[in-house]
Amino acid sequence: MKKFYLVSALFLFGITPILSRAQSKANPFDVEAKEYLGTPQSEAAVKKGLEYLASKQQPDGHWLSGPYNEDAAVTALCTLAFLAAGYQPGEGKYGIQLNRAVDWLADTVQRNGLIYHGGNTGPPMYGQGFATLCLSELYGMTPRPDLRSKLESAVQLIASTQNAEGGWRYQPQVADADISVSAVQFIALRAAYNAGIKVPAETVKKGLQYIKNCQNNPDGGFSYMITQKGSGPARTAAALTCLYLAGQGNCKQAQNGLRYLLAHPYKKDMWEWRQHYMYGMYYGTQAMYQVGGEDWKNWFTDTRDRLVATQQPGGYWTDDPGKEYATAMAVLVLQVPAGFLPIYQK
Repeated sequence: MKKFYLVSALFLFGITPILSRAQSKANPFDVEAKEYLGTPQSEAAVKKGLEYLASKQQPDGHWLSGPYNEDAAVTALCTLAFLAAGYQPGEGKYGIQLNRAVDWLADTVQRNGLIYHGGNTGPPMYGQGFATLCLSELYGMTPRPDLRSKLESAVQLIASTQNAEGGWRYQPQVADADISVSAVQFIALRAAYNAGIKVPAETVKKGLQYIKNCQNNPDGGFSYMITQKGSGPARTAAALTCLYLAGQGNCKQAQNGLRYLLAHPYKKDMWEWRQHYMYGMYYGTQAMYQVGGEDWKNWFTDTRDRLVATQQPGGYWTDDPGKEYATAMAVLVLQVPAGFLPIYQK
């Protein structure tokens, strides 16, 4: 296997030189591995989920989900699900499917850096963030020489559309901002930097401050916008993930967010979670993995068992906006402790 690399969490701020080291890979299907909390049932669920996704890939390499027929975010998440299980383009059981996915994503990057294919899609900047994240994780796994330049242009597009407050919104333009779109841009920049792509330090600094400024509630939760007040667990989990990935897990905003998240356990029938079920599970699991300890173990074992219990006989999960999206998210959640993706590492 080609090597992945993990970069120090203190990135881009000029605090210390960045050193990378080779990732040590645990077998995600080895239930005896240290700190790996998978079970035979969760491993079987991952395998069935990937088989379902492979069967739903379109001939040109992309995935559709619900109303979104050519959405870059959906294809990126489906691709990341295979990478999170240790599969790589051109190798192994799903090598051909991943080659097609890389081709589609790379060909979707426009000259100005926007990763957008047209058709019926979600907000373009969601696609930008998740696709940049995915291409960053793919960079180095594939011999395609054009991926670097495409990633560079994608990062430039993200930097150029950041607003004065440090955030991003649905469209690729300087406008207002929300924490959900901003979080995925921030994580995409982190992944691109890990892959060796130049990322403007000022962009990261402003993005981090925007996320911190959204923590404006006495209960410790994060608001959707800094101009609003109202905590939500899904967006708090997204913000917490960003803060930990930036090496800011001990800041007051992160500690307040953790306190809020622990006080709002993950249940689909609770109104706080109902609207963004898989999204919240995806970010919550990443955030709690960074937190570690008993809080992580309790979170993941509960989440793992929920996912195993709710997988459908066909191998898929359900949630808006569709089965493919939900299945990709579920696999990504179950594979967090395996640590194959650099963005999931501590």
